[in-house]
Amino acid sequence: MTPSFNPPIRRLMGPGPSDVHPRVLGAMARPTIGHLDPEFSRMMEEVKDLLRYAFKTKNALTIPVSGPGSVGMETCFVNLVEAGDKVIVCQNGAFGGRMKENVERCGGVPIMVIDEWGKPVDIEKIEDVLKTNSDIKAVAFVHAETSTGVQSDAAAICALARKYGILSIVDAVTSLGGTPVLTDEWGADAVYSGSQKCLSCMPGISPVTISEKAASVVRSRNHKVQSWFMDLNLVMGYWGGEGARVYHHTAPINPLYAIHEALVMLKEEGLEQAWERHAKMHNALRVGIEAMGLSLIVEEAYRLPQLNTVSIPEGVDEAAVRSTLLSRYNLEIGAGLGGLAGKVWRVGLMGQSATSEHVILFLSAMEDVLG
Repeated sequence: MTPSFNPPIRRLMGPGPSDVHPRVLGAMARPTIGHLDPEFSRMMEEVKDLLRYAFKTKNALTIPVSGPGSVGMETCFVNLVEAGDKVIVCQNGAFGGRMKENVERCGGVPIMVIDEWGKPVDIEKIEDVLKTNSDIKAVAFVHAETSTGVQSDAAAICALARKYGILSIVDAVTSLGGTPVLTDEWGADAVYSGSQKCLSCMPGISPVTISEKAASVVRSRNHKVQSWFMDLNLVMGYWGGEGARVYHHTAPINPLYAIHEALVMLKEEGLEQAWERHAKMHNALRVGIEAMGLSLIVEEAYRLPQLNTVSIPEGVDEAAVRSTLLSRYNLEIGAGLGGLAGKVWRVGLMGQSATSEHVILFLSAMEDVLG
């Protein structure tokens, strides 16, 4: 007989997921009720309000999409991009490439703005494209690039989109809850995130917020959204309002309990205080890393506090270091992706993993393993 699965207890300091607080795990274990139950409906309204708090927005269309961050990304693209639409896609890491793939699968035409991995998006390059193309529909970019630890200037890019009258699509998977995501202040049109990073929830829920301008684009499409499951015109029949819900799909009930609890905890701490905590832990990690003779690859002005890319010293077997950290200390860190594979470790300080205990554990463990 196959025994029950009992996972080891790890400290998660990679690019995601982050550690999940016992309160969140406990919330997921609460009794399952129906997805049309009036009590569940009441909780859904609270989740929407809590997400508006996290996104710093008043957008009516602010919901948790049933699926990981990749489903949130695809929801934004399949609803806003139709065949033939031209979309500027900024790529300075792995996840800009996924945006390009989404545009192509929607039948759109991606116009690429490419920057070096480890550098922020170059805003002048975006404007150069806009000056020479009058029929661009949207600009899509990654606010916090998980593959490199770089944060780009979302306020400036969204302002540029407004200046030229186009939509902005923002990947905030790694930034939401960890660094300022100011949806309304930026004038961002579609922002998506994930539950498993700075929100300290398990993977499987993707918060999304859509501006009224973008929602009107969804409502006035020429053709049906290619995805039935992600069609916001249909999904909003379920999420649209308490007391008038129309069955669309069976929502992931217990994971929604969990994201509700994670968002309650974020509000208890205070959003600005959470941003401050992530910055403080990043600075502590940086000081320790530099004291060990290691360095971060990203320029200080563009560093993402919750995702730190550490240069691997010459002659060090990076995979062996990660393996030893896991076996000896139950500590997980991430490897480099793409052009940074074998060149960096990715060290996450996200949500419940952004604590002084995590920083001390990482620094002492690394000193031991490298020594």
